[in-house]
Amino acid sequence: MRALVLGSSGGIGRAMIDQLELRGATVTGLSRRDDGLDLTDQESVARIAGRLEGGFDLIFNATGALQIGDHRPEKSINALDAQAMAQQFAVNAIGVALALRYFSPLLGRAGRSVFASLSARVGSIGDNRLGGWISYRAAKAAQNQILHTAAIEIARKRPEAIVVALHPGTVETGLSAAFASNHPTITAAQSAEALLTVIDRLTPADSGTFWDWKGQQVPW
Repeated sequence: MRALVLGSSGGIGRAMIDQLELRGATVTGLSRRDDGLDLTDQESVARIAGRLEGGFDLIFNATGALQIGDHRPEKSINALDAQAMAQQFAVNAIGVALALRYFSPLLGRAGRSVFASLSARVGSIGDNRLGGWISYRAAKAAQNQILHTAAIEIARKRPEAIVVALHPGTVETGLSAAFASNHPTITAAQSAEALLTVIDRLTPADSGTFWDWKGQQVPW
């Protein structure tokens, strides 16, 4: 098995590499810190993807941001800041679109392959009953639409490919540390292992769907 992990220096990304290597997979990890991969910079994404040889069985996107700079998730629409919202979309939506454009062609052309991207349950429109966190919610919802649309297009050339959004749970990483006090948490290793179990069960009929780490489908 050949796997590519984007965001390999983050908590879930590192844990995913560990879990894949335990399975005997050959794993390539890419990150902004170690490789200069910046999903907000199209030239960076194109250049780095162009260096890789195709034929990946799994491409796992573990990139994302909850708090960017000093801008915390909004408690109400009155706290909305246009620049902060644009930054959320740049990382959590447009960045994923660029990853799909430049890395999905590296999926294997024959046989089952998976492009999985970390989304978040708060990006579900159907599951939103609390409000708040408008920029992050909207950016993740946009990512979900991007993944769903890409799944339709990719299936035309790679009918056995699977494109999915995944909710990793509330994971004990730097991204969620300041916001996890009221939620049960899991370790990055637990999340990665559970997400791989979910991925194992997916079929091409599941392409374009959204799943949580427990194997439950999440409404759009």
